[in-house]
Amino acid sequence: MTRTTKFNKMQRTTNKMLRIAVIGVLSLALFACDAKPVASSSDSASTAASGGASSSNNNSATTANNGSSAATPQGATASSQQTSKDVAQTIAAGDSLRIPLAEVSEKASFYPVNIDGTTMEVLAVKAPDGTVRTAFNTCEVCYDSGRGYYKQDGDALVCQNCGNRFKTSQVEVESNGCNPWPIFAKDKTVDDNAIIISYEFLSHSTKVFANWKRS
Repeated sequence: MTRTTKFNKMQRTTNKMLRIAVIGVLSLALFACDAKPVASSSDSASTAASGGASSSNNNSATTANNGSSAATPQGATASSQQTSKDVAQTIAAGDSLRIPLAEVSEKASFYPVNIDGTTMEVLAVKAPDGTVRTAFNTCEVCYDSGRGYYKQDGDALVCQNCGNRFKTSQVEVESNGCNPWPIFAKDKTVDDNAIIISYEFLSHSTKVFANWKRS
């Protein structure tokens, strides 16, 4: 056997061994791919259901949160619509001003009302003898001045126009002088809980508030 023949035979043997090795590697790769787990249809359905439930729960939570957020302003609105002594309460025909007796004390309380476009103010105060007195917060003499209204100083109400001091014990007693315009017992109703002053009575007194607090 010549040297060339021997070399060719060795080369063929080597090539054959390389082909066998390549086939082995490819076989192992295909086997590894076949052995890789594939999600079953039931697993996919379970995953989808779980995702759907999660999305539904998130949506529900979002809706609930949105609901709670909406409830707060609604509650705030309801609160802001309550009658306050600092805001004029509109009294229409057939309605009445109600002053809770529980609010009345030795410190005068002032109740602004709007009657047919005219702003008026009623005051209520507890006199030293414990009785509740009421009057319009304007002076029977100074009402047209624009400053004929009262502020409390101790146990006296002081006219802001002439400076006259009027004791709380005199409210709803004296009339026709420089005193708070009285609202007598015949002009109101008092029950166990409140003083009630009708629209009809209030509307008859709007003229004395034509220039009220306008100077």
